[in-house]
Amino acid sequence: MPVEISPGFNPLRLPSDRRLNRIAGPSSLVIFGVTGDLSRKKLMPAVYDLANRGLLPPGFALVGFARRDWEDQDFEKVVYDAVKQYARTPFDDDVWKQLAQGIRFVSGTFDDDASFEELHRVITQLDEERGTGGNHAFYLSIPPKSFPIVTEQLRRSGLADQVPGQWRRVVIEKPFGSDLKTARELNDVVESVFPADSVFRIDHYLGKETVQNILALRFANQLYEPIWNANYVDHVQITMAEDIGVGGRAGYYDGIGAARDVIQNHLLQLLALTAMEEPVSFDARDLRAEKQKVLSAVRLPADLGKSTARGQYAGGWQGGEKVLGFLEEDGMNPESTTETYAAMRLDIATRRWSGVPFYLRAGKRLGRRVTEIAVMFKRAPQYLFEESQTATLGQNALVIRVQPDEGVTIRFGSKVPGAGMQVRDVTMDFGYGHAFTEASPEAYERLILDVLLGDPPLFPRHEEVELSWKILDPIEEFWATQGQPDQYRPGTWGPESADDLMARDGRSWRRP
Repeated sequence: MPVEISPGFNPLRLPSDRRLNRIAGPSSLVIFGVTGDLSRKKLMPAVYDLANRGLLPPGFALVGFARRDWEDQDFEKVVYDAVKQYARTPFDDDVWKQLAQGIRFVSGTFDDDASFEELHRVITQLDEERGTGGNHAFYLSIPPKSFPIVTEQLRRSGLADQVPGQWRRVVIEKPFGSDLKTARELNDVVESVFPADSVFRIDHYLGKETVQNILALRFANQLYEPIWNANYVDHVQITMAEDIGVGGRAGYYDGIGAARDVIQNHLLQLLALTAMEEPVSFDARDLRAEKQKVLSAVRLPADLGKSTARGQYAGGWQGGEKVLGFLEEDGMNPESTTETYAAMRLDIATRRWSGVPFYLRAGKRLGRRVTEIAVMFKRAPQYLFEESQTATLGQNALVIRVQPDEGVTIRFGSKVPGAGMQVRDVTMDFGYGHAFTEASPEAYERLILDVLLGDPPLFPRHEEVELSWKILDPIEEFWATQGQPDQYRPGTWGPESADDLMARDGRSWRRP
């Protein structure tokens, strides 16, 4: 079937990512929760950027659903403002006019049957007027507690009906439950309405260019894969650090904490991609199979008191600014035991990784904002060198920088210029911004396009979600018996107990 090209289409804007060169077919995106920050800062700008890259069909439609007394033109203004402020591609009047013709708004509440009847009428009308072909994706940018009622309303109103030759898909954001039990309950609710292949669980980290580069780095090169195992790797550190506090999210964050917020999803997905075996193909089923094998092989150390750490940031000075402690944030329970820092050691019971610990840490109000995977290699035998000649030489390391400075750094030893033999660490650095002229697509651009294409490699299925909770639940249950988390000063790298965790193994955290 020939693809009609949008008036604003410019082939020079297309990135080199072949999957992003696939143009979505006739379809609409319905966003529940359009008044939230995620929709305003990420989703609506990403839709425009896709249109600007020529990757959406000319008849594409964007429908907002919220408890607002808006008309279509009011919502159009909201989208316009979000695009002007947050879009990554230049504003193009022709592209905007084409996109704006398909913008609709439905005012309603989740418990109102009539609101969903109106939504059904609107998308049926879009099928006729815009040629969306009965293909509609429902993006639930809403609290998880609202998932059951919205999915039930989609079922009751017929909006979730699967019709031959058409598709209906649902997109849900993390958190995918708060433990294994609630994750299973959530999955039962969603998959009772939508088939498993029509459920897209968004983990925006998996849309980041550098995360996907893990697969290219490992499997497109002969250089790394032969040493990507316990024979050469000493340990792996996966870090997600933020230099901000919880701020206005105190009410949301209390009771969740760093481990549930980012380790259960983002960091365990990074662990799976780092540790998995080579898949048969990059097909979604083959990728999921290898990630699930890794997650099912993860083992917790016997003594969780010595192999995990947690903390809360205290008040103090950070970056020349006086900041509040976690328990002092507006709306926070002063006796909260929720952690803002979490660290843990995990082991993987496979031949490749036997004896290689994986250390995961995540926290707020740390030294700087950074997410990275550091593969730390065993030290080479030093019998050729005197101890003084290699006194400043550390371990070889391959560091995959996920954000903010996306790229890869390799650390190795080199001779210092001069008459003597002195060896110290040097680095070779690859940065996306320096190596490529093409702009990397934003994570939500890639993920929304994948939803519209029905291409699910980057989306975890419920099996991966449940395996992740099986890893984390015993740690959370242990922490629940341990009272208050340790305090740490803002701008540092966490509590002393996290350093002790590493020191017991004769190691130390890498300073990003």
